[in-house]
Amino acid sequence: MDTNNVIGCRYKHYKGGLYKVIGESIHTETEEKLVTYEDMNGTLWARPKDMFFGKVIIDGNEISRFTKID
Repeated sequence: MDTNNVIGCRYKHYKGGLYKVIGESIHTETEEKLVTYEDMNGTLWARPKDMFFGKVIIDGNEISRFTKID
């Protein structure tokens, strides 16, 4: 997934929170790519890119951690 294609897009976390993707950053120590995103209160978060666009298993079902809503 190219993070640049989703900058400004809103996503819903599988637990219900809404977030807007701000961009991609690089971890200073590991150079791992991170997705930077903002919650509805203006708090910025960062998560490894593979994890942001990855899947989780809930009640035996594999679902997306974040689902694009626009």
